[in-house]
Amino acid sequence: MAAAQGNRPAEGLPAALGSALAEFGRHLESERALSQHTVRAYQGDVQSLLEHAWRQGVGEPGALDLATLRSWLAGQYEAGAARATLARRGAAARAFTAYAHRRGWLTADPGPQLRTPKARRVLPQVLRREEVDEALAETEDRAQRESAAGEQVTAALAMRDAAVLELLYATAIRVSELCGLDAAGVDRERRTVRVFGKGAKERVVPVGLPALRALTRWEEEGRPVLANERSGQALFLGAKGGRLDPRTARRIVHERLQDAAPHAIRHTAATHLLEGGADLRSVQEILGHVSPATTQIYTHVSAERLKATYRQAHPRA
Repeated sequence: MAAAQGNRPAEGLPAALGSALAEFGRHLESERALSQHTVRAYQGDVQSLLEHAWRQGVGEPGALDLATLRSWLAGQYEAGAARATLARRGAAARAFTAYAHRRGWLTADPGPQLRTPKARRVLPQVLRREEVDEALAETEDRAQRESAAGEQVTAALAMRDAAVLELLYATAIRVSELCGLDAAGVDRERRTVRVFGKGAKERVVPVGLPALRALTRWEEEGRPVLANERSGQALFLGAKGGRLDPRTARRIVHERLQDAAPHAIRHTAATHLLEGGADLRSVQEILGHVSPATTQIYTHVSAERLKATYRQAHPRA
């Protein structure tokens, strides 16, 4: 279900529910500093909840109760929603009822009593070091071939792709964070990059020499070829000179890393850090995770890889 456009009251809802949905959307955008993707998802979930409530005879937010929340979520389950989706929709419903309670629309908040199934944690896709090395080397070779052939634009794009992959693997930052980088965010003397993560939280992440070399080549030889009045201070540019779009960055990862999922390079970097001896707290800081529990999954990945190696190598495994 799509979110209400432009935070206007949603069509098909009575005025009280539509206005409540619009106010909730503004609250998410301005006060909680959530990503646009999360805001759209939460608004869509709450709109679905309020449409269900309206069909059940609830015409204003103060009439929402636990039975209505449960019947809505049960309907989602019967429709085949995945556990992860149900967990997110339950979280959206609880966020809305908590907001409604603070606003005085609800005398009591039924949200804390709403239970949803916990999403199963699927171990993320992680590439072997040899696979990463091969992909990075091939991308660099491609840039050199295009440059030697005198194909300026193609060579510039190849240099960009090489720098994108090197930086993603070196820092384990998110694709969205990479696309938001400005040139001034790279500190070559300290070998760090300054990124803004979820909730606009700033963090400084170390970066290795191979990535810095790829960045320097891109900035000195590649970026000037693509840059125009649309470029501004953006570190990475698209083919038309504007700031690199996350979809394009994800396509770069997908194409250069053997059809790997776009997030795989972040998972891979985090796992390789732990396997190389980094402590969990340091990896948490690099990834920008608020809770160490979120980072903990990478210890499971390392353990599974260790067991796989053992089974393959030990004669009596």
